[in-house]
Amino acid sequence: MKNIEFLRFLPLKGPNIWTYRSALEVWIDIGELEDFPSNTIPGFTERLTTWLPTLIEHRCSYEVRGGFVKRLEEGTWPGHILEHVTLELQNLAGLPGGFGKARETNVRGVYKVVVRARHETVTRAALYAARDLVMAAIENQPYDLEATLSKLRRMVDKLCLGPSTACIVDAADERRIPTIRLSEGNLVQLGHGCKSRRIWTAESDDTGAIAEGISRDKDLTKSLLETCGVPVPEGRLVESPEDAWDAAEDIGLPVVVKPCDANHGRGVFIDLNTREEIETAYKAALEEGSGVLVERFVPGLEHRLLIVGGKLAAAARGEPIFIVGDGKSTVQQLLDELNSDPRRGLLEEHLLDPVLLEREPAAVLELQRQNLSTESVPAAGRRILLLRNGNVSSDITDKVHPSVAAAASLAARIVGLDIAGVDIVAEDISRPLADQGGAIVEVNAGPGLLMHLKPSEGEPRPVGEAIVNNLFGEEETGRIPVVGVTGTHGKTTISRLVARIIHLSGKHVGLACGDGLYFGERQVERGNRANWDAAHRVLLNRAVEAAVFENGSVSILSEGLAYDRCLVGVVANIDPDDSLPEYYIENAEQIATKVKRTQVDLVLPEGAAVLNADDPLVADMAQLCDGEVIFFGMEPHSELLAAHLKEGKRAVFLRGGDLIQAEGERECKVSSVDAIPLTENGAVAYQVENVLAAVGAAWALGISPEVIRAGIELFGTEQAEQQGLKFKTQAA
Repeated sequence: MKNIEFLRFLPLKGPNIWTYRSALEVWIDIGELEDFPSNTIPGFTERLTTWLPTLIEHRCSYEVRGGFVKRLEEGTWPGHILEHVTLELQNLAGLPGGFGKARETNVRGVYKVVVRARHETVTRAALYAARDLVMAAIENQPYDLEATLSKLRRMVDKLCLGPSTACIVDAADERRIPTIRLSEGNLVQLGHGCKSRRIWTAESDDTGAIAEGISRDKDLTKSLLETCGVPVPEGRLVESPEDAWDAAEDIGLPVVVKPCDANHGRGVFIDLNTREEIETAYKAALEEGSGVLVERFVPGLEHRLLIVGGKLAAAARGEPIFIVGDGKSTVQQLLDELNSDPRRGLLEEHLLDPVLLEREPAAVLELQRQNLSTESVPAAGRRILLLRNGNVSSDITDKVHPSVAAAASLAARIVGLDIAGVDIVAEDISRPLADQGGAIVEVNAGPGLLMHLKPSEGEPRPVGEAIVNNLFGEEETGRIPVVGVTGTHGKTTISRLVARIIHLSGKHVGLACGDGLYFGERQVERGNRANWDAAHRVLLNRAVEAAVFENGSVSILSEGLAYDRCLVGVVANIDPDDSLPEYYIENAEQIATKVKRTQVDLVLPEGAAVLNADDPLVADMAQLCDGEVIFFGMEPHSELLAAHLKEGKRAVFLRGGDLIQAEGERECKVSSVDAIPLTENGAVAYQVENVLAAVGAAWALGISPEVIRAGIELFGTEQAEQQGLKFKTQAA
């Protein structure tokens, strides 16, 4: 029976043996299909490309447009096809781009397929859907692609970051600032540990609760702005329909009636001229908020100015929404046609909201003012106004007058917002407000960014970049020093020793290793914590100034690493008998070249890999490092160390019982093995090797020889003292 069976899923939540990004690896068994590549199945390629014509864009190994389709025509296997179909389904569902690989194992018919996973649940669903689609193409069966895409799009909208948050995360990624999603919503951490900042859509950890509270109270906002000389429309809070009319008479018609604490323009009624309109608007506005404001009507269009860190980042102009009669269709039918615009919808990805009369009492009032109902049939060519400020569509950033931008910036500062959407009504945004009677009508916290990312007219604006640049200085990366330690033996000891030295240097260090989870000198959890979850917790801790992580082969293969890059990567050794056949890793060479190398791949250009010069499999990883290489070894006269030092590079080695740091011809004795309890006077060779690795890592961090000496000479004694104290306490 021809089938594609899923054997195992490995959610790789961080950098892994395949890619720097999170991915989902699935093991599949294609069974009999191993004997049926795509070119042997009649009509398969035609059926698949008819369903997914966009596969033509997949370049595949040919690196040209149509490369994957060519592979289909020449003959390729279901694992490879599953990879590309999964990526394309994700692309069509709203998750563009992505990495994919398909590799056969040493078991006939069994393949590893890995695809980029921005959200594991979505990617898993896409993999199942891709299998069903590929099998339908193989068996010449029907397949409901639209239903599948509809389901995946709903999942993307519900589970993935919204477009406003995503643009900030993408901007951070461009600056190589690491990001961590903190919830199923849009709460995201930018950076690690004490260097991190947090955003929630277009709010940051600089957005104060008081400022947000002020922005929600429209009357208080207006009062503060007016006090500081910012132009605002006259008006006041009203307590009843009758009071609303009295206020309108005092202010002078026409007026605006709106809720005092609503947002997104809900319940806002503009250009009201009669008592009936004002009293009707009062009742509708009261349903949207806890109170009602009546204000002077300011002629002109509404403009949204995005202020970030006191500067204008983008501006968009609102346009009235009209429908045009054709002499045959009812108002409701014309509305339905308007709402069929793919840009309109209720999902966050939609640029424009649909005009739903049950949600837009202002539109109902506008129809009544034009003597129309939903059943009316307007004459051909008649323009019917629905909303006076309903479409934020045109980018006008370059047209904003400097004095208008300054007024918007001042308004944001008065309210106290680091990121603000300032709504201004003016006839011409390129002229000063005072010249035309324009005014600031609202200051909003957490403004939507989509209007600036996808304007109907004009160029998109890099608003995510503006927000990230406001949170991080030009030279800031949001990174703390991260040390990753891997190898077959000694990982835990090296990790604990490095963490101890960092602690002595004055930094609050987080450590996740085989002995437990530590913050500073406090053990938070016992047992093996050399895993993604524990490392993740360290990076979230905003007190942590440096982090050390032990990374075993199984963790790298099954979870990936919790950090995207590291300042120091240590590879201690590779046991010649090492293998992981349960992961199709058959020998030590594969352990080195497919698994442990991941640690070296992640070293930053300004960082260093600390490698065992006495282990050829480890030493060969030097060529993979983007940064510096510091070798360590027990053999000071090895050709590798000699050549390395001759080039002026750094190494740590043992000579005559002394631990030596050398850079080129310059040498510094750090300690002697007799003074290091861990080595038992140098008798335990593997512990000497562990100490050398830890010294190299600490040196790469810029820690002085004096502090390193204290760390390695105290490490064993403190353990012995603690154990002795524990024994005495128990005996007592």
